[in-house]
Amino acid sequence: MPSPFAPTALIGESFVGAGADAAHTNLVIGRKGGPVETAWATALATPSAGHVPFVTVLRPSVPVKPLTLFVTKAAAVGDLHERATWGSAQAGLAQGIADAVADGLIPAADADDLLIVAAVWVNPAVGDLDASFQNQRAAAYGAVRAAVTGTPTVSDVLAAAQEGPTNPFYTPTPEVLAR
Repeated sequence: MPSPFAPTALIGESFVGAGADAAHTNLVIGRKGGPVETAWATALATPSAGHVPFVTVLRPSVPVKPLTLFVTKAAAVGDLHERATWGSAQAGLAQGIADAVADGLIPAADADDLLIVAAVWVNPAVGDLDASFQNQRAAAYGAVRAAVTGTPTVSDVLAAAQEGPTNPFYTPTPEVLAR
């Protein structure tokens, strides 16, 4: 009998850290044979300038399970940003996914039947590869946790909306928020 885990698609998001070494990860988890597999294969087969999706590995020739496609949100520019994208952020994503399987957020028995598409932000101004790794590991784990637990809930979103939107790049003034 098929597992009820991720019958179609689960979606999660997480932002961890501050400044140029922060990590922002959006991900979709789904079963092979479903719409996530179509998206996974299409993304892998259709790179665009500066955005080349790649299979996330724990080490060369050892892809993380579930197979995870790393999709860059920012084109890699310069040596350190490239090392962060293909190095520390990839390693953090892989370890965060492996941690989620080890902790049971993703059932290990289902890992070979699932696929993940992860859209990952690595700031071109990244400065610390270890912080980049740690933040991406936590963001990947947090995004998986959000996906499998269905958080935030609609009531969480409505409560946050009452306080007004904010993110690391912009917070509207009360005058702008007023209707």
